[in-house]
Amino acid sequence: MTGTIRIIGIDPGLRRTGWAIIETLGNSLRFVGAGTVRSDDKADLASRLCQLHDGLAEILHVHMPHEAAVEATFVNKDAVATLKLGQARGIAMLVPARAGLRVAEYAPNAVKKAVIGVGHGEKRQIHMMVKVLMPKARFDSDDAADAIAVAICHAHHRQSPTWRLALEAQS
Repeated sequence: MTGTIRIIGIDPGLRRTGWAIIETLGNSLRFVGAGTVRSDDKADLASRLCQLHDGLAEILHVHMPHEAAVEATFVNKDAVATLKLGQARGIAMLVPARAGLRVAEYAPNAVKKAVIGVGHGEKRQIHMMVKVLMPKARFDSDDAADAIAVAICHAHHRQSPTWRLALEAQS
């Protein structure tokens, strides 16, 4: 695909799933939108997963991205929390896949390295660099800011041999 590519970045979470839409043309990036899909923490797990699904599906319907990138999240302290986060992450991958998008996954360290230049950094540093890279970016939560970083990471890596091989394998 040549020309402008619209990318959705997703930072999955059960309470809050951040999303961001950017466009890339060559080396230039343009902010389109960002926000947070929230689930009702008083609802049962299945209902919360449906809320995340429906919210992300609506965002894809409105913004019509060409590619998707999801942050690979890991939690080790609490097995139950890790399992629930994994289920939310499954929704974050399922929605764009069901919409026909190829979904790339990036480890948190890869996202940080793409945005701030090193694999370890604080959220404050990520937010600051997101604003430097995309001065018009607006986000309503840390999760939305992280989703912008995921989208930026994908914009930088989408021309890598690994991504091209994945695209060819799926064609």
